[in-house]
Amino acid sequence: MLVYEIIRKKLDGEENTAEEIRQLVDGFVRGEVAAEQMAAWLAAVYIRGLSDDETWWLTEAMAKSGRMIDLSSIEGIKVDKHSTGGVGDKVSVVVVPLVASAGVPVAKLTGRALGHTGGTADKLESIPGMRLNLSEEEFVTQVKRIGCAIAVATEDIAPADKKIYALRDKTATIASIPLIVSSILSKKLAGGADAFVFDVKFGDGAFMRRLEDARALAEGLVRTAKLAGKKVVAVLSSMEQPLGYAIGNAVEIAEAIDVLKGGGPTDVRELCIAISAQMLWLGGAVTNPEEGQSKARELLDSGMALEKFRQLVAAQGGDTKVLDEPLRLPQPSHKAEVPAEQTGVVMSIATRQLGLIAGQLGAGRLGAAEVDPAAGIVLLKKVGDQVEAGESLAILQSNKPIDNELIAKVRASFAIGEVAQKLPILAGFVQ
Repeated sequence: MLVYEIIRKKLDGEENTAEEIRQLVDGFVRGEVAAEQMAAWLAAVYIRGLSDDETWWLTEAMAKSGRMIDLSSIEGIKVDKHSTGGVGDKVSVVVVPLVASAGVPVAKLTGRALGHTGGTADKLESIPGMRLNLSEEEFVTQVKRIGCAIAVATEDIAPADKKIYALRDKTATIASIPLIVSSILSKKLAGGADAFVFDVKFGDGAFMRRLEDARALAEGLVRTAKLAGKKVVAVLSSMEQPLGYAIGNAVEIAEAIDVLKGGGPTDVRELCIAISAQMLWLGGAVTNPEEGQSKARELLDSGMALEKFRQLVAAQGGDTKVLDEPLRLPQPSHKAEVPAEQTGVVMSIATRQLGLIAGQLGAGRLGAAEVDPAAGIVLLKKVGDQVEAGESLAILQSNKPIDNELIAKVRASFAIGEVAQKLPILAGFVQ
């Protein structure tokens, strides 16, 4: 069919066929469909939406636009997880070895920092020697050998998504749930896993600010993954304040190690256990998620999850001594404390703002060619905590001088008043 007719059908509210969507995606990747034409179709989707079948056809076409990793030689149900992004989100560093330590193979493709959100790859690369650029053979062989691997998705994984996302970014069509679903799931399908757990975040530090929007995205991901024949659960988690106390790369690795040792911040531990429980259940290690929670706690507290992380770091060339000596992680040359100006209770934290500031310190890729692994923010107070005037709210760290403007911005990110309510980390599940 003429591309003109494919666009017209969607503009008129009609359903495109699987073949029409494949034609559009493949043609765009090959340069046979003009950017203006794809932009017009994306705008029509933004306005008219997509049916569940259309969303699946788009996801499939995008996934098959590049290399599809074959994990069929690995025994068992291969499980992966995905987070929609947030501030202080070091969950993958914990759950991948945790779940693998129970015998469930975890083949995790991950990304780098984007906007105000951190990237798991950048965090892990703060471990001296750690290598995330694995070939497919290395990736598969490692999962076979130790039960898990974490690697950066290469350019030939769902290349259609990269081209389409760049166009969506230029044409204000990012905030379309069917397009978000196809973007996320196309990369996951190309990674080859059999089952997925999606951590869909909501709140100030999340892409989806409102819980109802996050739930709609979670439902779309679950429906589409099921059409792809995958086992799937979505977890709804809060990003109304940073997850844990550490925001950055090396500082988040240190916090993740604390969790793997059976400690760490309560919110990080709780979310890691909730996600791991679902992964253990989907992977067949337990008969239900409740049993999965007990199993996850046991694996953390016994040291088995930590030992699996040690194997993961060693397999990918990292310095395993950091697990016992966290000061071997990159340390900053500059630190600055952020004192509170008044006495009271922390009522809220501008989470997205802190993510952006961490990026300015060097922890992200906001205009920087390279990430500073030692840069970041360590919170000393969270929502509901009492604070005295002059007491430190946070510590900023970087390998470049920290100016007073950033200190003032961090101080302004903490709203201090008389009463605050502790924020629950979990808001439900979709399956």
